[in-house]
Amino acid sequence: MPHPSPLERVRIVLCGTTHPGNIGASARALKTMGLASLYLVSPKHFPAADADAMASGAADLLRTAAVCGSIDEALDGTVFAVACTARSRDLSHVVLTPRETGVRLIWEAARGPVALVFGPEQSGLTGREVGRCAAIGMIPTSPDYSSLNLAAAVQVFAYEVRQAAEGVVSYPQDAYDAANYGDVEFFFRHLEQTLYDIGFLDPMQPKRLMQRLRRLFQRARLEKEEVNILRGILSAAQRPIKRNS
Repeated sequence: MPHPSPLERVRIVLCGTTHPGNIGASARALKTMGLASLYLVSPKHFPAADADAMASGAADLLRTAAVCGSIDEALDGTVFAVACTARSRDLSHVVLTPRETGVRLIWEAARGPVALVFGPEQSGLTGREVGRCAAIGMIPTSPDYSSLNLAAAVQVFAYEVRQAAEGVVSYPQDAYDAANYGDVEFFFRHLEQTLYDIGFLDPMQPKRLMQRLRRLFQRARLEKEEVNILRGILSAAQRPIKRNS
């Protein structure tokens, strides 16, 4: 069975969108670039007439949009996600331009579904939401006025994704078996609990170390078998603790 085309594997995830018109305009931006996978995380108003009006011919994407209760649900099954943000972050991920983002997403799409994640219009993505992504995508705007409409930002990234996908019809069958979002998140939870069990992490301290460990393993682009090996190591480390408890 042939693999799906690259564009079919790209999700656009809008988190906490406050104005339904921006959802509709974003859907239109996707459709013009041949993208169709729209995920909405806790939108303030949806469905809504304003969304339909701004979609202008792309209302079918609104009908098929997946409405999720959390970013974890929206990213479930993905193998790579980019947080689109205009703000610099402490413990920042690798920062990519829109062009670099498009190329990286199409490359990662050989291994499974990928995602571009956008935050609410006023506040942008939270630190936790950014932490669920492997990289940051940032549009280089004028330092004098950097405010960009949500749908306009979606259009910029969607264009670069399409440009990167030009000429790629399908992917070979030998792409490695990448660990998906759920596999990696279970590993992170297991790792954190084990580090508490062995006394390496202090539950009273901020989780900066776990943020750094997330970054380390996100850079590694883990395979499913590698996640299984790492979790086996963690389970072995926990056994003496459980026997003595």
